[in-house]
Amino acid sequence: MAPIIEARGLTKTFGDTHALAGLDLVAESGRVTALLGPNGAGKTTFISAVATLLRPDAGELRVAGIDVLANPKQVRQVIGLAGQYASVEPAMTGLENLQMVARLFGLNKTDSAAAAVDVLGRLGLSDAGDKLVRDYSGGMRRRLDLGASLVGRPHLLLLDEPTTGLDPRSRVELWEAIRGLVADGTDVLLTTQYLEEADQLARDVVIVDHGRVIASGTPDELKNMAGSDVIEVRPRSATDLDAVRDVLATIGSEAPRIDRDTQRVTAAVTDGANQLSTVVRLLDEGGITSDDIGLRRPTLDEVFLGLTGQPIDSAGPDDDAADAA
Repeated sequence: MAPIIEARGLTKTFGDTHALAGLDLVAESGRVTALLGPNGAGKTTFISAVATLLRPDAGELRVAGIDVLANPKQVRQVIGLAGQYASVEPAMTGLENLQMVARLFGLNKTDSAAAAVDVLGRLGLSDAGDKLVRDYSGGMRRRLDLGASLVGRPHLLLLDEPTTGLDPRSRVELWEAIRGLVADGTDVLLTTQYLEEADQLARDVVIVDHGRVIASGTPDELKNMAGSDVIEVRPRSATDLDAVRDVLATIGSEAPRIDRDTQRVTAAVTDGANQLSTVVRLLDEGGITSDDIGLRRPTLDEVFLGLTGQPIDSAGPDDDAADAA
């Protein structure tokens, strides 16, 4: 099966800013590909290029085998795009919203109605189809926004931070809707600031920084790439956090990190099993009591931090294309 997206040597410059600097990326069909990176890394610029909203300065870009630069109109017929915020009309019903969008895609009245009903069913919104969108929850609005991208039956759905602003329950509901779309044959390119989201949804994860791909693979492959285990300690008393950090600093391969919200200290280590016993001994010798101590694999957050030098939750929205333009 041919890749749904193939990018070779893509460049895009805004003044002195190199938003894309020879980016190479292949997204395979039949799966979710997550695109991660800090603010200004080039994610939004790349999504905009795939969506034919901007033209790269150089390089090759194909979507479903179609040359994006030579045939942008043909590309638009096989993609759907949902941004960070729902763009549906609150004064109309869910069904009316989807019928309107379907007509804009060129479907006749009968086919538009059929497509709208089908999409509402696929997204679990059939019972809400006749309700005004202003009465929908935030999660329902986001699912309807996905539906507006689907009535044209796209091969590829571009999701730019689709769960921004949603509560945890609505986020999980949207995840289920996305999984259903992929199971029905829709390919998805996803950007997100929630690394748990990438871990949950994506078969492939691509990390970009400074306009280039710096790592790619399955979530497990990226975690293995970190080449270390993580020791995590939660002391019984929050006043011992700094003391725990000092203990882990003697055995860790990197500076330990303190999360004062969860009252945990973590450190990347090599030879984790042996180092864990050393930590237990040092804590005991220091009179530090822990409620929880364990050895685990690194998370995607920790992989991202190691590769880019910053946690993704400090990166903020990726508005590199707009800011540089």
